[in-house]
Amino acid sequence: MPEQMLGDNREWLDSLVRKSMRTRRRAFLQKTGARIVFFTALLLVWQLLAAAGFWSELLFPAPRQVLDALLSSIADGSMTHAILSSMKRLLVGYSVSLLIGIPLGLLLGRIKLLDNTLGTLTLGLQALPSICWMPLAVLWFGLSEASMQFVVVMGAVMALILAVRDGVKNIPRLYIRASRVLGATGWKGYLYVILPASLPSLLTGAKLGWSFAWRALMAAELIYVSAGLGSTLMMGRELHDMALVVATMLVIITIGLVTDRLVFGTLEKSIHRRWGVSGH
Repeated sequence: MPEQMLGDNREWLDSLVRKSMRTRRRAFLQKTGARIVFFTALLLVWQLLAAAGFWSELLFPAPRQVLDALLSSIADGSMTHAILSSMKRLLVGYSVSLLIGIPLGLLLGRIKLLDNTLGTLTLGLQALPSICWMPLAVLWFGLSEASMQFVVVMGAVMALILAVRDGVKNIPRLYIRASRVLGATGWKGYLYVILPASLPSLLTGAKLGWSFAWRALMAAELIYVSAGLGSTLMMGRELHDMALVVATMLVIITIGLVTDRLVFGTLEKSIHRRWGVSGH
């Protein structure tokens, strides 16, 4: 009898797993199909508008022209060089933002005096568009890589600080009191309790900071002519090559989507699964 019950339970579990897999596969196929249909329709509308001739080809290129411009820029290495240059600047500036933003956010979330002073200043600076830092950056560092890195840092660090601070403030007080009883005080409390408990908010801030850093970099590269995707946009505008401009815009969008899905999406699923705050 026990063996029969064990066999029945095993069959029930196997059927449950198979049903779950079928449900996930069906949901994945539905999402993928919806995206394919949507973007195909979008491409078709684009082609129809270009073929209708409402605007000149110089102002509104057809998808084929954009594809040719993209392939040509990849073939001669200019697009690859621009992508690598922009990503290098972004990674350096964003890394500095993480090194500054995470510790400051942890401190603001725990020290009320610091939050009432520096936190208020950070909140005010967050409302300032990152490109507004460019004139100061040029005066302080000149038209150089340092000025662009400064704009990237200032564009990302405020969002990081505030997100981490809010995450620390939302930690249940019971966790803090229990950690003190167990001896996790000082830096141990930050390392073993506060930082892990605020990870979901920290990741949200990191994702938001990355998007702000990416936008700030593109704006800075539009002003400072150097190798990069922003400079490629400016070059396309000056040459009246709208196909190159649109191709570069599509590259920027693709990098953003890939980073969001592969990097932050994977981290979010892992943390949500760990903390039980999502159905993933």
